[in-house]
Amino acid sequence: MPTSAPNAELIPGHADVVIVGGGVMGTSIAFHLAEAGVSDVVVLERDELGSGSSGKPIGGVRAQFSDPLNIELGARSLRAYQDFARRPGQDIKLDNVGYLFLLTTSEQVAAFRDSVAVQNELGVPSRLISADEARQLCPYVTTDGLLAAAFSPDDGHARPALVIEGYAQAAAKAGVRIMTHSTVTAMDTRHDRITAVHTSRGTITCSAVVCAAGAWSARIGEMAGVDLPVLPFRRQIALTVPLRPSPPRVPFTIDFDSSGYFHNSDDGLLFGLADPRETAGFDTEWTADWLEPFRAAMLRRAPDLADMAVATGWAGLYEVTPDHNALIGRASSPENFVYATGFSGHGFLQAPAVGEIVRDLYLGRTPPVDVTPLSCERFSAGNTIRPEGHVV
Repeated sequence: MPTSAPNAELIPGHADVVIVGGGVMGTSIAFHLAEAGVSDVVVLERDELGSGSSGKPIGGVRAQFSDPLNIELGARSLRAYQDFARRPGQDIKLDNVGYLFLLTTSEQVAAFRDSVAVQNELGVPSRLISADEARQLCPYVTTDGLLAAAFSPDDGHARPALVIEGYAQAAAKAGVRIMTHSTVTAMDTRHDRITAVHTSRGTITCSAVVCAAGAWSARIGEMAGVDLPVLPFRRQIALTVPLRPSPPRVPFTIDFDSSGYFHNSDDGLLFGLADPRETAGFDTEWTADWLEPFRAAMLRRAPDLADMAVATGWAGLYEVTPDHNALIGRASSPENFVYATGFSGHGFLQAPAVGEIVRDLYLGRTPPVDVTPLSCERFSAGNTIRPEGHVV
């Protein structure tokens, strides 16, 4: 993966575009800009590429959402991930095992029935299935208390680190400069435009700035004078010890009641849970206390998982907005500040489509998906989007 070791390369004095953030979003934007001929681009990353929210060992990819905008972003990105080996050219270990949402109340079934109808209208092959069908797809699942499930065979998971590597290598080959260990400290503005970005390694004058800083985006927005209401929340996963016999190949399976989820990871399983006890903050220390509610949920829904031994774990940050939907757009002031952040857990799965959209916003073209409703100004205008209920 092309990175710049600390102080190995002088910070460039100027760039047409400065992208703040070297995760999957920042590298996707860099690749799509370079592909369109905008090669005078600098990516600034405070640590190593993919060291923030994108560092998750396995990332889910899906188009199963409840609203047309997120469905379009997910479906467009799925198609890009399926073509990733050709463009930009990288094996990302994509495994289309499907996403399986387990539903235990009549309200959940009704909501997912409505969502599936919208998804089908937009070409997503999702469907509601019976409890018995869900168990056939995922033998770990018990049908006790399970009313139905929602399943789409096109969904699955891939490796974020490989996606970042693919985007970054292709962008660097096209002339993009990727500067790691380069923390943004301030910005200069003049006549309603950002004119320079100050970093821990020097100052870059620029024509435009793109904020793709994930959980740190509120700080970057403040430097630009733009309110980006993003809060960091810790999310944790665990990886089991190798299982013998090897586990069956299962969908990315989510217990919708608890938000507990699991799927294959090499020769074991990966567990996760959106722990409601977490409070906002930049804590990324892995702890085992969230495994207690996870195991309690699995006792009800997938009993064999409740006592599986854990080998290791990982903690990272979700970048969460008040309505759990992304912030994508161009600021009204300063006019050369573009942002793509606040994905609330959906950034990896939407990164290819968002890279195209930010490219077009910068070039003044009409994006392939209308993201006007995702403007950060929706909060001050009172036009928030209904919170997305799919929590993984």
